[in-house]
Amino acid sequence: MTIEDLALYFTKGLGSRGAAHLVDHFGSAERIYEASLSELVNDVGLRPEIAERIVAHEGMREAEQEIKYCQRHDIRIIAATDEDYPEALRATIDRPHILFVMGNVEALGKQCLAMVGTREITPSGIHSANILIKDLGEQVDNLCIVSGLAYGADSACHRAALANGITTVAIIPSNLPKITPAAHSQLAAEIIKAGGAIVSELSSQTRNNGSHFISRNRIIAGMSLATLVVESPAEGGSLSTADIADSYSRTVLALPGRITDTNAFGTNNLIRSGKARLVLTANDIIEDAGLERKSHSDIQTEEIKPNIALTADEQKVLEAFKEGAILDWSELLASTQMSMGELAMIMMELELKGAIRTLPGKRYEVI
Repeated sequence: MTIEDLALYFTKGLGSRGAAHLVDHFGSAERIYEASLSELVNDVGLRPEIAERIVAHEGMREAEQEIKYCQRHDIRIIAATDEDYPEALRATIDRPHILFVMGNVEALGKQCLAMVGTREITPSGIHSANILIKDLGEQVDNLCIVSGLAYGADSACHRAALANGITTVAIIPSNLPKITPAAHSQLAAEIIKAGGAIVSELSSQTRNNGSHFISRNRIIAGMSLATLVVESPAEGGSLSTADIADSYSRTVLALPGRITDTNAFGTNNLIRSGKARLVLTANDIIEDAGLERKSHSDIQTEEIKPNIALTADEQKVLEAFKEGAILDWSELLASTQMSMGELAMIMMELELKGAIRTLPGKRYEVI
């Protein structure tokens, strides 16, 4: 990051798209400030008043102040041209040219999966998120869960990631080091301590007027390979994140729910409209999002814990697996002599209980 990058951020009227357009054209912020008024107006199509501000180096004083502020508060400043800037976010047309980061900047470069949902998440939604995050952590290499630190689904996903030793990053709609909501300041500290990060696009000189939530959502969607909506009513902020992800041609995923559950209206509609892919297991997420799996030798397997309650039919299915065996669907049907519907239900229950793992090609193994 150079002072020119930050001055570009403070140039009045330029905005995210304008900054991205200029950097794409000139290659760097330094080159932008070397350009003439004619180049900026005639070659790039910048409005004359904005071009004049750049030529006059407006924004430099604010940039100098911001650098000092961030140094005092241990905030890292990253420009879109920096190596540490998230590659997926860099590919978006309205990317923020500057990110302010507290914590581990390297967390932004992991395989990021956005998980969002309603603030009124149900115990069932929390349970589903916990299971999926745990299973993803066991199978996916270099995983990072991205969310917005809000009440409900966001904080539940952050906490599930922390509980399972998975890196998590929170994108917040306020300037650092202030945390929004303030009640989650301790959670933010735990995220940083565990090797994650808190990220904002807002400088210390930005007024916090509660209008930055939607723009925050574009960062959540933009830096992630896919966005999973855990629970949502018919309207809500998580649906805007899904819309933004879809506009970026990123994979949108959703957990289905009962048609009578208010918190399933939004997710069911996403699936029905074809905007989101239905998720039942962690394997669905891995395949649809294109996440890279750990090598088989990296996956730590263990015997089924004795405190997992299994039905007689579930135990019968597990007995079909010999030591270290990997079975496909037809082999399981032949071994158990069950119907396809019966076996499908039992396999889903076993995966939810953490007893089996789904592999590519509809193959299965005991964890």
